[in-house]
Amino acid sequence: MSTIIQARPRPPLISWLAVTSLTLGIFAIVTSEILPIGLLTDIGAEFGISDGTTGLTMTLPGIVAAVAAPAVTLATARLDRRVMLCALMAVLAVADVLAAVATSYWIMLVSRVLVGLTIGGFWSIGAGLSARLVPPRSAGTATALIFSAVPLGSVLGVPAGTFIGHLAGWRTAFLVLAALSVLVLIALLMLLPPLPADEVTSGRVLLGLLRGRGTRIALLATFLIVLAHFGTYTYVTPFLQNVTHLDPAAVSATLLAYGIAGTAGNFLASKAVATAPRAAFLACGGLIALTTLLLPAAGTTTAGAVVLVVVWGLAYGGVPVCSQAWFMNAAPGTPEAATVVFTSSFQATFALGALAGGQVVDAFSVSTAMICGGLTALLMAAASWSLTRPR
Repeated sequence: MSTIIQARPRPPLISWLAVTSLTLGIFAIVTSEILPIGLLTDIGAEFGISDGTTGLTMTLPGIVAAVAAPAVTLATARLDRRVMLCALMAVLAVADVLAAVATSYWIMLVSRVLVGLTIGGFWSIGAGLSARLVPPRSAGTATALIFSAVPLGSVLGVPAGTFIGHLAGWRTAFLVLAALSVLVLIALLMLLPPLPADEVTSGRVLLGLLRGRGTRIALLATFLIVLAHFGTYTYVTPFLQNVTHLDPAAVSATLLAYGIAGTAGNFLASKAVATAPRAAFLACGGLIALTTLLLPAAGTTTAGAVVLVVVWGLAYGGVPVCSQAWFMNAAPGTPEAATVVFTSSFQATFALGALAGGQVVDAFSVSTAMICGGLTALLMAAASWSLTRPR
């Protein structure tokens, strides 16, 4: 754990505006990462590639972020956090502009590498700064606000991006995100105080954390549920278009309903993890398994697909909250290290899920990918229940 120099007290309004700017930064980053989900078919058609190949736009950021989370945290721990966060937000703006003007798929992938770098660095550094921005008594609330950007970006970013993309083209959606990134950069420059650090978080702390049984269980549960979700949800737009036969407007509306349900799931899980973290995480896994397993059959009708996607959104909305809580509970004395491990594991599996799902979609079908994801989520629920039940 690094020893951090405390920022001088500032007016409460400015402090909370600074926290809000961090929240918006993570929201912009998460939305940039998952934006291709709702635009997968359009991007693939633009470059003349399959849905599975287009899924690399989801895989690359996760791989880079998984490496960047520990690497950036350790390599830049002596640098002012305000400078680092502003630099990373500038990189995100450049990445989104590059995606919007990409003339080839390879340029698009370069932009996604830059997104991954921003995810790993900003998420790991920014998520742990709440205690330096607000009084100690408010640190928990500030942390919850910052982390709420993860599920909110996940569940609202896709439908919003899909709506803009279908209204004005997928390139416009990336330009809108670039504009948001610039606005967040300005807010960070204006609202964050100097945030110097005087000691680095060592690799020894991270390795020690990985040796704990609680951390290993959290890693396994996160691996399975994130693999299941992104191996399927990455390809939900092709499913709704090709299996349910929804038009673009109906797809956007369905994903918006998913987003609203996911937001509700986030707040429900935030309450549940305080008293029953095990039950909350198992419920999320069980519901994701149920919905994805039923989609190939019940999702052929509009009503069936919409109901299942909404329940899916409700379940996934709680996953980042539950996963992060499990890591924090496993390492209460080293929250910064726990955040790094959470970020790295989540992003690595995110990438693997998108890649594995793409392989299944190209080799078999999008319905087969749903079944595989459902079985993986079922395995997560069973393994987590078995490993955490009282002995």
